Amino acid sequence: MVEIISVRFKSGGKEYYFNPNGVQFQVGDGVIVETTRGTEYAQCIRENNMIDEIELTAPLRPVVRKAEPEDLLVLEKNREREKKALSICQQKITEHGLDMKLVRAEYAFDGGKVVFYFTSEGRVDFRALVKDLAGTLHTRIELRQIGVRDEAKLLGGLGICGKPFCCSQFLEEFQPVSIKMAKTQNLSLNPTKISGTCGRLMCCLKYEQEAYEDLVKHAPKQESFVETPDGAGTVSGINLLRQTVQVRLESDPETPRTYHNCELCIVRSGKGRRPEGYVEPPLEELAKLRRQEEDAPPVLTEEDSLAAAIEAAFPSRERREEPEERRPSRRNRPRRPRMEEEETGFEQVDRRLREESRDHRNNNRRRRHRPKGKGGRPNAPQE
Repeated sequence: MVEIISVRFKSGGKEYYFNPNGVQFQVGDGVIVETTRGTEYAQCIRENNMIDEIELTAPLRPVVRKAEPEDLLVLEKNREREKKALSICQQKITEHGLDMKLVRAEYAFDGGKVVFYFTSEGRVDFRALVKDLAGTLHTRIELRQIGVRDEAKLLGGLGICGKPFCCSQFLEEFQPVSIKMAKTQNLSLNPTKISGTCGRLMCCLKYEQEAYEDLVKHAPKQESFVETPDGAGTVSGINLLRQTVQVRLESDPETPRTYHNCELCIVRSGKGRRPEGYVEPPLEELAKLRRQEEDAPPVLTEEDSLAAAIEAAFPSRERREEPEERRPSRRNRPRRPRMEEEETGFEQVDRRLREESRDHRNNNRRRRHRPKGKGGRPNAPQE
C-alpha cells in the first residue's frame, strides 16, 4: 500500500496521483507539483488515502509544497500574460498566412514556457511562426494541434440540453461514439439533432447504450414473423423502453396491434415472410400467450390523483347537500367487526372487564324489577 493524493490541473480534467511526502492535504487545497512540463499549480480533489501499488501506472512524483497566497498572485499574473500572448500569436498567424484557428494559450506556472493550442484541417508548417513568437515573447514556445472535441472542452459552453458541456464538466476522457448507437436507440439520424456543438456525435449517446443493448436482446427483430394471442403476423414497430411491439396480423393487416414482448412467440426472426408449411395454431392455444394481469390496482394518472386529493379536502357542493334519506344514519351504519387478532393483551383484558361489568349491572336490574311477595322476598316462579 502507498499513500497518495489526487489532484486536477483543470476543471473537468483528468485526475492524477502524487506522493504527499507525509503532508496532510484537504479537498480544495492548492498544491505545487513537478511534472514533465515543469512546475505546475494543481488543486487537491481527494485527500490522503492508501491504495494498492498495482493501481499505479507510473512512478509517483512527489508534491513540492502546499500552495501559498503568493502563488495565487502568480496565477493571476499568468492569466494576464496569456491574454496578451494570445493576441500577439493571432496577429503573427495572420501575417504568416497560416490556415490554423487559435484556441487557447497557457503559461507554465514558473513562466518559462507558453503553450498555444490550435485546430486545423490538415498539417501546418509553423516553424517560422515559432521563431517569430520566441523573439517577441522571449520564452519557450510550443504549438499543439488538437481536435474539435478538445476545442469544445477547453472553451466550454452550453449544449442543446441547456446544460454545460459534459466534456468540460466531468468527462476525463472521450469515449468513442458511433452512428450505430443512434440506430440502436431509435434516434433520428439527422446530423443536426444527434451532433454536439463541436460537430461530432454527442457524447451522451454512450451513457444509455448498455441499457439499450440489453433491451434489444429481449425484443424481436424488425419484420419478424411471430405468433400473438390474436393470431400470427409480422412485426412492424418496436418500442424498446416500453418493451412492446406493433404487429400486423394476417387476419387484419391494416390495423397494427400492440403486444408486450412476453406475449409473442417468434417463428422466424427478421425474415418477414411466412415460413413454408407453417400451420397456425388454433386461437384457443394462442390465447394462452396473453399476459395475465394480476389483481393490480388501477393506474391513476397525475390529474386523477390531484382531483381525488382536492375532492377529499374540499367536498363538492352536491356532496355536502346530499339529502338525509340517502345518507345512512349513524345508528343504521354497519359496524366493522373487530377481529380478535387485532386486539392486544391489554385490550382483551379491558374488553372482558367491561363485559363482566355489563352482565353484573343487567343481573342487578333484573332483581330490582321482580315482583315481591310476603316478607319482601321475590315470588317463586310459577310452575
